[in-house]
Amino acid sequence: MNIKRYFPLAMIALLTTTLASCSLIEGIFKAGVWSGVIIVVIVLALIIWLVSKIFGGRS
Repeated sequence: MNIKRYFPLAMIALLTTTLASCSLIEGIFKAGVWSGVIIVVIVLALIIWLVSKIFGGRS
């Protein structure tokens, strides 16, 4: 077997098991939560604005 051929794969496997993957996943979920919150707020503001335009609002 050629060890040089499998060395990069072995290094990737070693790095993925030893790095702080929990903190990486935590960061991804925090970004996802905040992105979701921002999108929901924008959609709600758009719906309120559209309803106020349809039903009179300030003319």
